[in-house]
Order: sequence, then structure tokens, then C-alpha cells
Amino acid sequence: MANLEAVLGSDHSHGDGQFTKSATDKLRAITGAPHALLTTSCTHALELAALLLELGPADEVIVPSFAFTSAATSVALRGATCVFVDIDTESGNIDPAAASDAITAHTKAILVMHYGGVGADMEPLLALANHHGIALIEDNAHGLGGSWRGRQLGTIGTMGTQSFHDTKNLHCGEGGALLLSDEILMARAEIMREKGTDRARFLRGQVDKYSWQDVGSSYLPSELNAAVLDAQLDEFATIQRARHRVWDTYAQRLPEWALGQDVRPMTVPEDRAHTAHLFYLRMPTEDSRDRMIAHLAAHGVVAPFHYVPLDSSPAGLKYGRTPVPCTRSAQFSATILRLPLYPMLTAEQLDRVVDAVTAFRV
Repeated sequence: MANLEAVLGSDHSHGDGQFTKSATDKLRAITGAPHALLTTSCTHALELAALLLELGPADEVIVPSFAFTSAATSVALRGATCVFVDIDTESGNIDPAAASDAITAHTKAILVMHYGGVGADMEPLLALANHHGIALIEDNAHGLGGSWRGRQLGTIGTMGTQSFHDTKNLHCGEGGALLLSDEILMARAEIMREKGTDRARFLRGQVDKYSWQDVGSSYLPSELNAAVLDAQLDEFATIQRARHRVWDTYAQRLPEWALGQDVRPMTVPEDRAHTAHLFYLRMPTEDSRDRMIAHLAAHGVVAPFHYVPLDSSPAGLKYGRTPVPCTRSAQFSATILRLPLYPMLTAEQLDRVVDAVTAFRV
């Protein structure tokens, strides 16, 4: 509230004010990214990444079928083709072997989503990107603070994107960020984010006037959004501890029941640190998943499923191609459900969820 009052009491409610700078500095401190640019959404950060890569109609980008629509729309908006590939069902992340098989002379990038804040298998993906000279984009909407082999998610590939939508661990209603390590990309991204102008350099006193320099759009969030995000970033450690408390409760109390019901709870590889963004169960069949959702609803527990595979969606059929059927993505989508995971869940509420889950019989 103090941050918002400061903005409302000032004459600077548009972007690039004190809270934009403060929140950006805090984001860089958490991620270790050399450069970060706040945006109005993760979708816009992905669009900015597509602009930086100069995607066009002759280009292809490999996209996991099980991902949010923003991953695909950022490619389609540039006229490029989404090439949908399958996932690893142990994690819900892109399968590196499937990505490798989908590379052609037209491939410009591989897009990786770290599903649920658990890092994808980055070693083979980095090797693919380096071998073929293509970009690796990390959609890290779920993964702020997560790591792969000690490296922060969102900072491993060519560029990474963050989400601060109100469904994420930290939020400002709507918001996002682009993380970069390359100085040249950063200089151009700053221009593209400000409607294609060098206004940011003008505000720093580096030029005496600003003008149209490049293509771009209005991707800069207002100071009101930045002020909320700045306050949220101050509480990052506290929020994460509370979320991990909930995640750990599920991880400790559900496996025995799950084993007897042929249910697969979410797991995390030892070389990765997750973000407790969500906790999911994979049911044996779509029917058992739907019955579990209805069972939990009868006990007052909301447990939604997640993404519809992109390759089978109407827009996916129009703007993409699928070299090999994404059967694992379809199976994952049909059998997954997510349990409530909020930092304010009490011990009593957690008991209620666990009791409801373990009362179900497949």
C-alpha cells in the first residue's frame, strides 16, 4: 500500500520510474541475470523475444505441445511456424530427443517451458542449440527462483521470460519480464520495449532527444504495477517458504496412498530445485482423473486439470505442424490434476485436502 500511495502521490505513474528500477534490481538479484526488463506480461516478454530473433514466415520454432498458448502465439504473430513436439511424462517438460528429431534447416529456436517450476533437461537442449546455432528460449513463467544444476532457470538459454500474472508465486496483477545476458540483445530489447524508440537512453541523459529507432511495441508496465511487484519481491523468501510448506506436505503424505492406486504424484529430479508453483497428481486414466475432480469438489476442494495440448487445438492446427503425434502430451493432459497450493493454506485446510484425496479409490 505504501508503494502505491507513493506512486499516486507523485507525478510519475507511467513506466520507468523508481519502482520499475527497484523491482528490476531485485529481480536481477534473485535470478543472477545480467539484464532484466520488466514487461506488461510474460506473453509480451515472449513476443519481445520473437522480435529480437527476427522471426519470419520462413522460420520454424520448436515448441512443446504441453505448454501455455503464449509460447505458440509469440511465434505465430511473427508469421513463423510452430513445430510441436512431445514431452517427457516424468516432468511435463519438452523431450530433448523429440526436439532433436524436429530440427530442420528452417529451425530458428527451441522454446522450453519449465513446467511447474521444475527445470527441463537442459544439457541436451543446450547441446542441440549450440550444435545447430539456434536460440534457446526459456519460458520460465512457473520457475522464478528454481534452478538446474545450480543455475537459475530463465538465465541458462539465449533469453528467458518471467510471469507476474496473479496465478504466479509473485504477481502484480499482470506483468512479466525478459531476462538477457547478451549486451547487444539487451540494447535492442530496450528500444523495442519502448515503442521502438531510444527513450530509455534519453531518460538516462545519453542522448539529447529520442526518436524512432526500430520496430517495437508498448511493453513497459506502469509504475503502479511495478510498485506492487516491488513489494512482492521484498516478500519473495517468505512466500516461497510458505509455498514449500504446502508442497512438502503433499509430497510427504500422499505417496503411500498413490502407490496403492497407481497414481503418480509430482516428483523433482535431484539435480533441480523447484519453486513449489504447483503440485499435481497423474491419475491412471482420464476417467479416473475426472472422477477424482468430482470427488474432491464434493468435499469442497477445487482441483483443476491443466493445458489442452497445443498441437490438437484449433489455432495449433492452423499455425503449426506436428511431425510426430504428441501422444505423451495428450496422455499427460488427460490424466493430470492440480491440488490447491497457496501460501496461506492452514494446517487444517491441508488436512482436509489430504483426507479427501486419500479417501478416493481408483
